[in-house]
Amino acid sequence: MRNGLSRRLVMCAALGLCLVWRPGAAPAQTNLSAEPASLFGSYLAGRLARGHHDLAKASRYYGRALERDPDNTALLTQAFQTEILRGNWDRAGKLADLLFLKEPNDRLVRMFLGLRAFKSGNFAAADSQLEAAAFSPIGELTAALARAWIKVADSNFDTAFARLDKMKDADWARFYITYHRALIADVAGDTRKARGSYDRLVREGMRTLRVVMAYAQHAAHHGDLKLAKNVLERLNRRSPSPHPLVVSLLQDLKGGKKPDILIATANDGLAEVFYGLGHTLIGEGNVEVGAIYLQLALYLKPRFPLALVALGNVYEVQKRYADANDVYQLIPAASPLHFSVQISRAFNLNHINRVEEAKTLLEDLHKQRPREVKVLDALGFIMRGRKRYAEAAVYYSKIISQLGRVEPKHWSYFYSRGVCYERLKLWPKAEADLVKAVELSPEQPAVLNYLGYSWVDQKRNLTKAMAYISKAVQLRPDDGYIVDSLGWAHYRLGNFKDAVKHL
Repeated sequence: MRNGLSRRLVMCAALGLCLVWRPGAAPAQTNLSAEPASLFGSYLAGRLARGHHDLAKASRYYGRALERDPDNTALLTQAFQTEILRGNWDRAGKLADLLFLKEPNDRLVRMFLGLRAFKSGNFAAADSQLEAAAFSPIGELTAALARAWIKVADSNFDTAFARLDKMKDADWARFYITYHRALIADVAGDTRKARGSYDRLVREGMRTLRVVMAYAQHAAHHGDLKLAKNVLERLNRRSPSPHPLVVSLLQDLKGGKKPDILIATANDGLAEVFYGLGHTLIGEGNVEVGAIYLQLALYLKPRFPLALVALGNVYEVQKRYADANDVYQLIPAASPLHFSVQISRAFNLNHINRVEEAKTLLEDLHKQRPREVKVLDALGFIMRGRKRYAEAAVYYSKIISQLGRVEPKHWSYFYSRGVCYERLKLWPKAEADLVKAVELSPEQPAVLNYLGYSWVDQKRNLTKAMAYISKAVQLRPDDGYIVDSLGWAHYRLGNFKDAVKHL
């Protein structure tokens, strides 16, 4: 049977049919509810379901295919990868054991078996498996970092540092090597080495959230509160809005609370390896591999808030909104990330047409933090998107009423409320808000277009209206909606020759 399946796969490849197996490329009209009766049908259905990111169905189809051909390496590989992506560790473990007997050089199997051995305390077996998992640049880096943390578990810090040093000549890996050297030095109690590595990261401009948090917690843990606060506040100044983790740590420091170091155990260090690399892989477009790394981080540290948030973000991009919310529910209530994640949950509920649940959730959050603008903004956005303009306008009014000093960055609240008023046919109020939005931020194409076209439609302020729309087109020439507005504006004014150029 396996040979028959292989021949069919070759035929599919020759005909170009394998293109539909690429994740995200399966056609939307494919009927995944049909139940295939054959081995090949089950295999194809599994691949299609996985391409649609429906991992539960993919798992079921692969399971049925394996019932018919349990020794098929290709099936085992696909099924194993699917269970890793699902975070279904019992099933993944059974498939890994079977696959290892047939394909001992499968790198992902080796990686998983290494982590499983680590979790059981068999550090020698973990080290051996992860050494064998090294392949390609990213695989070599993963193995080097992971094997260093295995030596930390054995309290063999010299060997841990030596393993990191083997990668020191790879410029592309320098950030990860330096970062994990700092973390391991912290665990070892080598304050000087840790401080030197953190200083180097900051000096070279590698001020990621995780580096800043680790450096600040290191400094505060060893009594240098001034340095800790400076590092955190510098990150805040560079960010559009303060990160909840940074805000929470600053509050702890101001309250006299002494934080632990960021990574205090080898298990957490190993989870940090897979979280950090997974996050980077996703950012570079390697979403499926990155998601596997995030799941492996969660295998080691199931309630790892940042890994859960990153995985939820992947699901949102894949339009798996219910799955994203299931992941977000796992974030502990005590985590500083919990509140902001509830806002994401509300947006996801709206995406799956559970609007009233989204509204109730956000209203509850508003009661907890009445002055949290992001909650009111989310309520306004969802209601406006649902054409419930009167409700949306109330939320935007609440935001505006508590702004205090109005600044250019607040333009969007006036614009959004202005749109609501215009849709409610309250033009004087709408015009006042839209004009205010332009005054606050004159280079916003959406505002210029909306106000300009509204004036043209009413045949008022025509010179200024056309100037606004023309400027919007200059600012965003590839936006078909705005370019179309310019064409319609010319048409409304009887400039048919100019209208044709833009319509």
